[in-house]
Amino acid sequence: MRVRESTIEQELVEKLGGLKYTLRADIRSRAALEANFRKHFEELNRVALTNAEFQRLLEEVVTADVFKAAHTLRHRNAFTRDDGTPLNYTLVNINDWCKNTFEVASQLRINTDDSHHRYDVILLINGVPAVQIELKTLGINPRRAIEQIVEYKHDVGNGYTRTLLCFIQLFIVSNRDATYYFANNNARHFAFNADERFLPIYQYAAPDNSKISGLDAFADAFLPKCTLGQIISRYMVLVASEQKLLMMRPYQIYAVKNIVECIDKNLGNGYIWHTTGSGKTLTSFKASTLLKANPAIEKCLFVVDRKDLDRQTREEFNRFQEGCVEENTNTESMVRRLVSDDAADKVIVTTIQKLGRALDPARADYRQHLEPLRDQRMVFIFDECHRSQFGENHQAIKEFFPKAQLFGFTGTPIFEDNASYRRIEGDEQTLKTTEDLFQQSLHEYTITHAIEDRNVLRFHVDYYKPDGKNAPKPGETLAKRAVVDAILSKHDAATGGRRFNALFATASINDAIEYVGLFKAAQLEKQQADSGYVPLNIAAVFSPPGDISADVRQLQEDLPQEQADNRTDPDAKKAALKAIVADYNVRFGTNHRIEEFDAYYQDVQQRIKDQQFPNADLPMKGREKLDIVIVVDMLLTGFDSKYLNTLYVDKNLKYHGLIQAFSRTNRVLNDTKPYGNILDFRSQQSAVDAAIALFSGAKAEKAREIWLVDTAPVVIDKLQKARASLDSFLASQGLGGKPEDIANLKGTAAKVAFVKHFKDVQKLQTQLDQYTDLTAEQQAQVEAILPKDELRSFRGQYLQKAEELRADQKKAGGLDDATRNDVEQLDFEFVLFASSTIDYDYIMKLIADYSGKAPGKASMSREQLIGLIASDAKFVDEREDISAYVRGLKAGEGLSEEAIRAGYEAFKAEKAAQEMTALSGRHGLPVADLQAFVDAVLARRIFDGERLTELLAPLDLGWKARTQAELALMRDLLPLLHKRAGGREIAGLKAYEK
Repeated sequence: MRVRESTIEQELVEKLGGLKYTLRADIRSRAALEANFRKHFEELNRVALTNAEFQRLLEEVVTADVFKAAHTLRHRNAFTRDDGTPLNYTLVNINDWCKNTFEVASQLRINTDDSHHRYDVILLINGVPAVQIELKTLGINPRRAIEQIVEYKHDVGNGYTRTLLCFIQLFIVSNRDATYYFANNNARHFAFNADERFLPIYQYAAPDNSKISGLDAFADAFLPKCTLGQIISRYMVLVASEQKLLMMRPYQIYAVKNIVECIDKNLGNGYIWHTTGSGKTLTSFKASTLLKANPAIEKCLFVVDRKDLDRQTREEFNRFQEGCVEENTNTESMVRRLVSDDAADKVIVTTIQKLGRALDPARADYRQHLEPLRDQRMVFIFDECHRSQFGENHQAIKEFFPKAQLFGFTGTPIFEDNASYRRIEGDEQTLKTTEDLFQQSLHEYTITHAIEDRNVLRFHVDYYKPDGKNAPKPGETLAKRAVVDAILSKHDAATGGRRFNALFATASINDAIEYVGLFKAAQLEKQQADSGYVPLNIAAVFSPPGDISADVRQLQEDLPQEQADNRTDPDAKKAALKAIVADYNVRFGTNHRIEEFDAYYQDVQQRIKDQQFPNADLPMKGREKLDIVIVVDMLLTGFDSKYLNTLYVDKNLKYHGLIQAFSRTNRVLNDTKPYGNILDFRSQQSAVDAAIALFSGAKAEKAREIWLVDTAPVVIDKLQKARASLDSFLASQGLGGKPEDIANLKGTAAKVAFVKHFKDVQKLQTQLDQYTDLTAEQQAQVEAILPKDELRSFRGQYLQKAEELRADQKKAGGLDDATRNDVEQLDFEFVLFASSTIDYDYIMKLIADYSGKAPGKASMSREQLIGLIASDAKFVDEREDISAYVRGLKAGEGLSEEAIRAGYEAFKAEKAAQEMTALSGRHGLPVADLQAFVDAVLARRIFDGERLTELLAPLDLGWKARTQAELALMRDLLPLLHKRAGGREIAGLKAYEK
């Protein structure tokens, strides 16, 4: 039996009463909300406002800008009273949030311009509505729950923009069994699109990272008055540069709390084991800013290991809070800021090298300046506590600052098992364990936790096994040309048709140089054999010999292999790198020199990250992107890009080096990136298994199945079952298993079921498409389950039905409760159906190819071309137009691509004119007037009711007839407006969609 929503609400309100919230059953309207706010405001600020002053105050504080409202909530503000005297006020007690009044209101109703909204539960802090809780009776799809709130916020004149609800800081959604929460934000940070998998949606967790999902347990852990006050005041970050509210994740909160407690109680040193990609910069920033307010601490230094990380970290800190950290251009400026009394210099970001030079016994001048700090309480937070320089500086810090507390962050701690490991080919080094250096673990959030939470992806590891003449003898490595051929043959599959890009980790600088030449030769051969082959953009990055500059020497301090390699025949390596950079300059129109290596290195990183942009949006239409970057040590730690999904490995990796390198590939994006792809050419399965066992934390026994995706046979079996389930469903509807049968599905419930069934099929197909280790037999199996042409046709039918159901989601009536719930919960995941290679330019080229060749000679027939267009989500709004245009062309006409483009634009313009003429005739309106009305709506993306009234005025109708005429016209106009808006929101149409 399904629990009623009202029952869940009643239980929650009673629970909050038990947590000492004041129950306010009387606050059901905007007027009551404002009266309560006024009472608390006047008590807190010890003032009695006149009615006119209160109305002015509301006008000043109520804003449609979520970020501005959040800032007002957290700061002291100024107001001028009627008699001209100033009033400095706060909305809540910002010095001690625990001392505020906490109240709960339910069933608050606020009307908007075109709808009536009811809010289940609102939590008020000092009369300010700070938290909205929406309760559901069915299984929650968090994405749909957020989409519904997004839709509320898009209503013209909604409560979030015109009332005190603008101060909502976070939303909580629950069906009693599953509970999620997320930050409020302005529209650009609070919307879904086809390119991103999710907004940051959280489930709360205990200190051991176990999920707290039930509403009752969530209320106990998250909603106690003081806890909620701290969540909002301490653990939400206002990112000024992006005008965005950011919530810290539970594990980040526990880490910060434990660091602060360790300092408050002077409990010594400690380390935080948070896996790579879990946001440790945000955690350390929040710890630093909270320490800034601690008068017992003289200085807090956040220490990074390289100049590039110094800049990145400083930019990140200043992103979280503008101007909070200044640049230390050299050691002297850092020393000057260390001894400064300026509050702005309390938190300092610096490199370990500058710190080392400041404490160098040979630099008595620096040490003399720092002498006054010797006996002060200092805090040092190390971004990554196992870099090569750390050991030397650790002792120097402890000796010079005996009262210092040291805290280290690491994604890969050093244990006894990996304290001695091979860092350089043929050499071994021993490191101290993390516990030796930092005494105690303060919090752990391992890669196993992160994978389970979907904060990072699992891995697919392909241990490449060549056969025939390419197979190496036992003990030998694979021939480099065989590695190159394997990469070129597998790259498109591994990267989802070049949607993503890859790193290639090599064993030495000499190997990297050799691979650059081999790729160039192999790609030239492929171009000569196939004129249609589009070569991969391949670059290489490794540090030049250290005599280039001090910056390069500093860079190499944590690049042991490159440092060792550059000692042998440095001139040859320098010449090779010059040639690589020169080739890069020619390809990309740049002007880099190895003497300014840092600029080249930054440019390479940026081009890897440019993979995120659609080719059509870039000046060179995607030719400026990098497909593969060949590396030795560089980029294998600390570099992040969601659009990097593959690592090729011809290098021995172990323990933390292996995890750091693999982790470059596993940043979460969306369902087109189901896992990080590793193609290993050194058969290092035992090293992978050892690393997984070591870094799994408490779940070592289950780690392998958590870290690694299913093998190909398992996924193929799942695909077979998903296809059988789809066929069984179609048979239950009296239909065959062919794509064309989908058109005969009857009723909304059947369409919903088809969308769910086929989405399961497509997810598995996407996963298998990126497997690099499918044998010819397995590829044939996949093709037999779902032939490519059939898959394409099913995709087209999916998009058609998804569009019909998306239209149903916008309507309130006409469906029974069960079907309406099913429709409302659907998440279409259009991103699964949008190819990175099939864009507008690609389609125009194919049409030109079809037009330019005799029937049967083109790369695609007319029907295949139409099927391709129909199967891609990017063309949902233009599918009919492009397909109709292609049907009107003849094979062999010989039209150029430019003529095809011009012809298509003319075709669309003529069709639009015909639609407008037919519409105006049907409704008795002048064509020019109707066209002007439509153009105005599309230009502003806001529906203007007054202009609609003016448009219909010449018909001289009574109010009843005018209302009918208005509804009839809008019924016809809605599809046209949505189509021409290209999926972009038009505010104010919701009343006509219901």
